[in-house]
Amino acid sequence: MLGHHYDSILFLCVANSARSQMAEGLARHLFGPAVRVESAGSAPSRVNPYAIKAMAELSINLATHRSKSVQTMAPESVELVITLCAEEVCPVFLSRAPRMHWPIQDPDRRHEDLTDEDRLQHFRVARDQIRARLEVLAALRDVPAGPAPREFHMSLRVPDLAQAARFYTWLLGVAPKEWTHRYVTFVSEALRTNFVLLVSDGKALHRDTLDHLGIDVGTKDAVIEAQHRAKFAGWPIDKPARTTWRGTPLHEVWLKDPGGNLVEIYARLSAAELADKPEDLEPTVLA
Repeated sequence: MLGHHYDSILFLCVANSARSQMAEGLARHLFGPAVRVESAGSAPSRVNPYAIKAMAELSINLATHRSKSVQTMAPESVELVITLCAEEVCPVFLSRAPRMHWPIQDPDRRHEDLTDEDRLQHFRVARDQIRARLEVLAALRDVPAGPAPREFHMSLRVPDLAQAARFYTWLLGVAPKEWTHRYVTFVSEALRTNFVLLVSDGKALHRDTLDHLGIDVGTKDAVIEAQHRAKFAGWPIDKPARTTWRGTPLHEVWLKDPGGNLVEIYARLSAAELADKPEDLEPTVLA
């Protein structure tokens, strides 16, 4: 499995009053019994009433929570430490567990003269920022194995093709391989990337040409295996594995990412495979 797999998480901030408490409540709700979740602070105080209110809006109850000292946490029981301090000095926790730092501004704003609603709104913002980060962490738990990329193809739309070509020549350290009035192509061996700049001229691009992410996996068998892995992972298959002959002959399977963006997993044909090109150039379905 890929991604991040942790069975226990400790959230830390200074007072264990707001950010780490909300993170604990959100994580318990998100992971359920699969992950043991705790929170603590270097100077524990009390659970902030505004944190309780903000979480109640999501039907998560912090009213029974209490602030805890980081010194009461057992280092050997923690697999991941996440600190949430922004402007403060984060608590020290002596553990070999990996750490992530999510700097979330203290929502309490105790030195500001705010109405109750304005103060609560700051807690909502912090809550939602933490929740969004946790959703990514949860999505990265137990990611199944995917294809083994050998190189990538990607593209960007740019308003000024010439100036973008100058900038990316400087950035990538390579001159363009070729260009037309609508695109500029770079090949970076160091990055294993074919990088294409597409001019934003308002004209439609054929979706199977440049406007997508492409991943070269090397062989026909690897393309077929990538399709099996995609099915196992539950990713939508836009076009099943096939061999195409028009343009650049390729073995390919097309997927859609969760946002609907197209992804092409492909392999170039060997000399022997190219010799079997059909006369009608129609795509050949792969097993």
